[in-house]
Amino acid sequence: MGNCSSLHWTRERSEELKDRRCDSIDTSPTHEGIKTVGIEKVCEFSTSSVTCVCIVTWNMNGKASSEDLVELIGRDRKFDLLVVGLQEVPKLNVGAHLQAALAETHSLLGEARMQSLQLFVFGPKDSQLYPKETRVDKHSVRGCGGLIGRKKGAVGVYINFNGIRMVFISCHLSAHARNVEERNSQCRHISHSLFAKDRNPYSKHSHLTVWLGDLNYRLQGISTHPARSLIHNNLHSLLTSKDQLLQEAERGQVFSGYCEGILTFKPTYKYNVGSNNYDTSYKVRVPSWTDRILFKIDTCSGIDAVLHSYESIDRIKSSDHKPVKAHLCLKVNRV
Repeated sequence: MGNCSSLHWTRERSEELKDRRCDSIDTSPTHEGIKTVGIEKVCEFSTSSVTCVCIVTWNMNGKASSEDLVELIGRDRKFDLLVVGLQEVPKLNVGAHLQAALAETHSLLGEARMQSLQLFVFGPKDSQLYPKETRVDKHSVRGCGGLIGRKKGAVGVYINFNGIRMVFISCHLSAHARNVEERNSQCRHISHSLFAKDRNPYSKHSHLTVWLGDLNYRLQGISTHPARSLIHNNLHSLLTSKDQLLQEAERGQVFSGYCEGILTFKPTYKYNVGSNNYDTSYKVRVPSWTDRILFKIDTCSGIDAVLHSYESIDRIKSSDHKPVKAHLCLKVNRV
């Protein structure tokens, strides 16, 4: 797959970027949109030059069980780092439950919390690959989704692991289909605000930047019953042209140069709790891919990224959202 960004900057622009923090969403007239990348099934986990990262995002809808959390992280631990971003976390020590489930293989390297918005990064236990440094930050935005204690905004973890500088940003943006511009603004504000207080080491680019979370972008220009009919007939790939996030990225408003796996899984919101059936309340919401994982490799990093999976976890039914998981492997050519 190689580098995911192919912008050709002028020399002046390149010098300017060197002085900016980790990475940011580009809103310049020249933009790439989000590059859709395919899945390569074979994983080179045994290769010493490869660092594998498992990334999970889930809006918990204020409820969960320890069994759900075990299901969330899975039993196949063929990864170096595990990144878990959670939204609408219940009043439960989720971090402790995750640590208990991972006790035999991984330990906690960093965490960032802002009320119901939480992010955890785990690394291999008893490994010589210790992070050189770790930083955390958080940034809130307006809006609480009508529910007290359910924060909107983002939390971030910066980590230098195995010589790779990585930033993970878990976010929860404003809801409702009509609030597209508000979500765009929140993305830009978060991007420019996280880690802005301390410009060292964040003046350097991260090699990898990952956004995960409930971005809340919806399907636009289609009503709920036609959308559900396409999903029922396994034709949900036809709905990606209606996806607000891809549309806004194509307009250059957000996430220019970022990558995302093909949306082969069904829209992750909104389900009836306890089932795999879409919303049957009086609102009968249009199903949407609100829960996403996007990544960007710095063009000068000498790192190739290969995406080995991008999927929803339909077995978990305790929330009105389905979790989304990605497996990303990074091969270091030169750093």
